Amino acid sequence: MLVSAILSPMSFFKFNKEIKTEDLKLSDYDQIWTKFCFLDETGSLNNLTDPFFSVGIIKLSQPYYLMNKILYERNKRNFHDEMHFNKLSRKNIEFAKFALGAFFDAKSTHFYSYSIDKEGEYFKKEFGNDPWQAYEQLTMRLIEAALAEKEILILLADHVTTPKDVRFEVNVKKNVNSKLGRLALAGVCRINSRSNDLLQLVDLIIGAISYDLKIKTGAIEGNSRCKRELLNCLKKNLGTDTLINGFKNRNFNIFVDKDMKQRLPLPPNTEVNEKEQSS
Repeated sequence: MLVSAILSPMSFFKFNKEIKTEDLKLSDYDQIWTKFCFLDETGSLNNLTDPFFSVGIIKLSQPYYLMNKILYERNKRNFHDEMHFNKLSRKNIEFAKFALGAFFDAKSTHFYSYSIDKEGEYFKKEFGNDPWQAYEQLTMRLIEAALAEKEILILLADHVTTPKDVRFEVNVKKNVNSKLGRLALAGVCRINSRSNDLLQLVDLIIGAISYDLKIKTGAIEGNSRCKRELLNCLKKNLGTDTLINGFKNRNFNIFVDKDMKQRLPLPPNTEVNEKEQSS
């Protein structure tokens, strides 16, 4: 019967711990997870007024379910605008909160992000004046962090206009696979985020993370009620009151560059206490 041939992802996948990842063959398709990653960034590398740059990835095995849930709600509410953290307003905040809640409700979803201070010592030492190298390298670090044993990833990234000599898709795939010595990243494709709700969802999450970091370090005052509302929604779901130290649990891994913490305001009377100790 046709029904009996339709298997759930878990019943299809057969985990055999005796077979190592490096020994897998294409014929071992039922031993290999193929998962999709959706990547977006916030904080233009070329914008000197924006001190931070963040890259984020959502990883899941069957994006259809989450995408369909968001699409159903779009049609139900007759809401067809792009979700974008920097464009949050009273007209779209409720839908943005719904999308964020749908992500937390979804099964087998993971999020990874890397936030870096563009004026920090590490950024200057590691990437110099080549912002596109930073974009590629941070993307590869997230892919490596997201990759598990017996997984092959497919990366869909928001389209970013780059110089002609930048070969983002080719470099990321080649370098990840070369470093790991196996087919870990099957392919990379950049698409317009307006066409994909999961890319927009990544934008909302990394936008909220970056907003929190900027408030904590005094880079901005954070006067937007809608942005604070989504940020508070994110932190409530994570069970934390700040993201300046990063955050990690089973499904989230938020990495924050230590150079950002150098921007934190000093506690009151810090200078006085130091003088008293030196005397």
